[in-house]
Amino acid sequence: MFESFRTKGHNAGLPPGTLVCPESSGPVGPVKITLIDYNKQGYTEKEIKRIEDCFQAKDSKTVSWINIDGLNDIEMIEKLGEHFGIHPLILEDVLNTAQRPKIDEYEDYLFIVLRMLKYNEETESVDSEQVSLITGKNIVISFQERPGDVFGPIRDRISKGKGRIREGGADYLAYALIDAIVDNYFIIPEKYGEIIENIEDMLIREPTPEIFQSLHNLKREMIFLRKAVWPLREVISTMARGESKLIHKTTVLYLRDVYGHTIQVMDSVESFRDLLSGMVDMYMSSMSNRMNEVMKVLTVIATIFIPLTFIVGIYGMNFNYMPELGWKWAYFAVWGVMISIACAMVFYFRKRRWM
Repeated sequence: MFESFRTKGHNAGLPPGTLVCPESSGPVGPVKITLIDYNKQGYTEKEIKRIEDCFQAKDSKTVSWINIDGLNDIEMIEKLGEHFGIHPLILEDVLNTAQRPKIDEYEDYLFIVLRMLKYNEETESVDSEQVSLITGKNIVISFQERPGDVFGPIRDRISKGKGRIREGGADYLAYALIDAIVDNYFIIPEKYGEIIENIEDMLIREPTPEIFQSLHNLKREMIFLRKAVWPLREVISTMARGESKLIHKTTVLYLRDVYGHTIQVMDSVESFRDLLSGMVDMYMSSMSNRMNEVMKVLTVIATIFIPLTFIVGIYGMNFNYMPELGWKWAYFAVWGVMISIACAMVFYFRKRRWM
């Protein structure tokens, strides 16, 4: 159900900074570039056909947000990196979509990598995507693997002038993008909480191998979710310390709030992991108890038949001089004795609550 973070080795043996298109699990569409310029007075938003058309944002006095959906145009990314002075290793990390969330500080910009997670209602699974942010003095460049994101509210706030986003700089825009991604994390534990509750009810009623498989899948998904959230704490903590000249003190307060949200998500993930581990133990205990019940029934049956088998074994011996063999009612007497023994043992076992 959850996309695993596989380590891709397609850059093995290539020189550092070599740009290679990331692997794609589906059809690759055209790269979409949007440019948003804004300040206190207003904003402009347009879709860019040629990457050269957004080069003027480098010297713009307004805040510029260049968003790139799609990573399959190597030439375009090379031109972008050359014009804005982005190190080739950064561009290589942008295209390597199996990166761990991290932050790298350079002289003129910050490079931030994080995971954007979205719950897919149709497939009841989580879609994972790497988002790379390059934050400069008055510019933010965001790279996404494919169209579709959680930044709709950010665009709406910019267009309508809501909040203080148009009063802040590029660092505040970077915070807003990170905050939107982290806020979307809260939806995933809520969805999985409902699934876990349903599985717990089924586990109590009737544990089955299918339920155990579902528990195993959920445990794996919690591990993958932890991989996305846990390193992000370090990223936001580094930004919240305010040691970079690109992050203003007023933005640090908001970053600390995002850090608190990240801790809440991590607490939810850890709680679910502990709960799932307990449910797995509950399943194993339940299966063990069911097996013990079956073994108890079989043991009781075997115990009842032990004396009966002993009697039958004695009278199955073909000796000539066995007094009972010549008695007219011997057959019925043996049956009576065996039935009496069986009934007495059943009564005794019930009295002791062994059955």
